[in-house]
Amino acid sequence: MKIKTKVFKTLLIVMLAFVAIGMIFTGCKSSEMMSFVDKEAGYYGENEVMMEEAPAVSATEDFVGEGRESYGEVQLTDRMIIKSAYLELEVEVGEFEKILFRITNLAEQSGGFVSNTNSYSDAEGNLTSGSVTIRIPHDKYSMAVDKIKEMGQVRNISISGQDVTQEYVDLESRLKNLEAQEEILLELMKQAKNVEESIEVQRELSYVQGEIEVIRGRMNYLENMVSFSSIDIYLYEPEAIAAASDWGFMEAIRNGIRWAVKLFNGMITFLIVISPVLILIAIILIIVWQVIRGRKRRRALAEKDNIKKS
Repeated sequence: MKIKTKVFKTLLIVMLAFVAIGMIFTGCKSSEMMSFVDKEAGYYGENEVMMEEAPAVSATEDFVGEGRESYGEVQLTDRMIIKSAYLELEVEVGEFEKILFRITNLAEQSGGFVSNTNSYSDAEGNLTSGSVTIRIPHDKYSMAVDKIKEMGQVRNISISGQDVTQEYVDLESRLKNLEAQEEILLELMKQAKNVEESIEVQRELSYVQGEIEVIRGRMNYLENMVSFSSIDIYLYEPEAIAAASDWGFMEAIRNGIRWAVKLFNGMITFLIVISPVLILIAIILIIVWQVIRGRKRRRALAEKDNIKKS
């Protein structure tokens, strides 16, 4: 029985080592292929994305919504670019809510959605500023940015792109190798002769399946970020400038009263601040006055005694 267990363990180690060697080989091949793609297709840096607006991976349209079976359909000649933009927009007074509604409507009509929104009111309770984040399909990203720019005065704009092609290809390679390990472990599970062998295989299988789920989750996240570009917009109304009133008698009276109140408040504040010093000075003066008064009394009594004695 022990011999069979040792043979089973040896077989398990050999098969896992074989799969590990396959992972290393596949990883090297994927790096070589990506190097070839970089030479042939060119690499889009962040500045190049801003200037040329490199198209997002067209294969995204193939695998989004089709499940994980379509991972192998991604073509290495395409680039996976995560696009994002930030705009600071000044709108006309009283137009904040209207523009915010137009941005929301633009996202929905483009097949996107609003992922976050915040609005702020002024002292009078009117909504005058806020921010909104929308997600737009990658093929309508440029059109959406242009339309938003037309909704007000653009005070600041930032456009960026992140190339995640290499990461996605590496994840795809790791996923294939882990799925191969999963198949081997499932086959070994069927061949297990006792509980000990079954537990050992199950431990390895649980680890491999956990890694598969993590990689699939990351790939789904990248697919979603590539398929839907993010646009952050901060919009606000300019502060209203109070109209200057003409000089008049009543205005002069109001200003005079206003300055008198300010002066009175300043004096009260000054007195409160220096009150401890004033109290200390008053105590010192009282003590000095009492000392001087006591000396005068003693001198007067001494003069009376001298007069009596003479």
